[in-house]
Amino acid sequence: MDLVIKEGVVVTASEAVEADVGIEGGKIVAVGKGLDAPVKLKAQGCYIFPGFIDVHVHLQMPVGDIVSADDFFTGTVAAACGGTTTVLDFAEAHGSQSLSQAVEERRRQADGQVVVDYSLHLTGNRADGQFLQEIAELAEQGYTSLKIYTTYPGLMVDDGQILKLLETCREAGVLPIVHAENHHMIEHMKERLLREGKTSPRYHPISRPCLAEAEAAQRVLALSALTRTPVYFVHLSCTETLEAVRLARSRGQEVYAEVTPHHLLLSDEEYLRPDPEAAMFVLSPPLRDRSHHSQLWGALARGEIQTVATDHCPWTRAQRERGLGNFTLIPNGAPGVETRIPLLFTFGVREGRLSLNRFVEVCSTMPAKLFGLYPRKGTIAPGADADLVVFDPEEEVTLSWRTLHHQVDHCPYEGWKVKGYPRLVLSRGEVIVEKGEFLGQKGRGLFLPRQKFPVGMAQCVTL
Repeated sequence: MDLVIKEGVVVTASEAVEADVGIEGGKIVAVGKGLDAPVKLKAQGCYIFPGFIDVHVHLQMPVGDIVSADDFFTGTVAAACGGTTTVLDFAEAHGSQSLSQAVEERRRQADGQVVVDYSLHLTGNRADGQFLQEIAELAEQGYTSLKIYTTYPGLMVDDGQILKLLETCREAGVLPIVHAENHHMIEHMKERLLREGKTSPRYHPISRPCLAEAEAAQRVLALSALTRTPVYFVHLSCTETLEAVRLARSRGQEVYAEVTPHHLLLSDEEYLRPDPEAAMFVLSPPLRDRSHHSQLWGALARGEIQTVATDHCPWTRAQRERGLGNFTLIPNGAPGVETRIPLLFTFGVREGRLSLNRFVEVCSTMPAKLFGLYPRKGTIAPGADADLVVFDPEEEVTLSWRTLHHQVDHCPYEGWKVKGYPRLVLSRGEVIVEKGEFLGQKGRGLFLPRQKFPVGMAQCVTL
């Protein structure tokens, strides 16, 4: 063994035991007591978690004539400092670009920049024969998830296209992941609000009601039942969508869901702040009424929601303020990749909403299993990558954009106090973060080809 982490409490999705973790060649080789190696790292009083996985980030993402504030270097530094050692971003074909060309372009942007390991979801914004063939071909190369949008021109697809994409995914071993919001309902509401002179950010949540999210989810669930295809909903934000997911599961459908920290912790009260502060909270789906929080936390604890991801998509104040006279022009998204783990530990584990094991399961193990990375990632066991977080449960930190590593000049949780923070972060056996300081090298992260989503797992309704 090259290195051993000693005297911590090793926590996985299924157990928590006092043990040492032995590492050699970037892999975990032993878990037990009394391990020895030339290099020893003390974890006394700390938990040892598997490296956390964020399956939903948007780094260096172009929207019109602007690009999200974190690139692949700064965004993955922020991830690492928050205890996240693997991220999944997206490849989108623009204009006449093929899906393969979009993947190649995204790889050029990321390789040599990322500091943690990463992979890419495909984006299903077309459904012609060549595009569908490329999905199957790319699945063979380890691109085994595909995002489907029901809103946003240039990304959204209609029901007929969704059916073709779902069938292709099922046959190719690709997991469809869905942004569910009814585009026409949103456009109708935006036009009406602007016509009435309601242009400030406080009207953003009114323009994207829970009904729009739930309707799109119900529609996609019907299409996935017809095609007998599993489906995963990103950023589920309200009880109406949760009820649609429950109903589909009661019919035997295989449905997965993720939730974000901001939909668990923040509410639409943020939009009542004076301008320009309210603009800092414009994201989609929007923040909801607090009445949804307890339902989402409960669903997460019970296993009805499988993962917590961030939808990390930060914009600077200057980028956001260009839409102050018209809320529909404010770029949507928020930073979150660095704050996810401290927030979930503080307000989930410490407040009794999540067990330690469930915390690890939703932030590491289930993301790895659903997206073809397990058991290389997502657990602490011999043979797994030595992606590890030595986590001090007593460390108190006040969150602020001035001390976080996101490349933005605001933080949705500015001034919030968290208790529990990463002390050390290891990626493939290398200490890349120590007490909030990034120690790794630019470009050290690896691209991760992923296993196919298991064909035949779906047990859809008999038609």
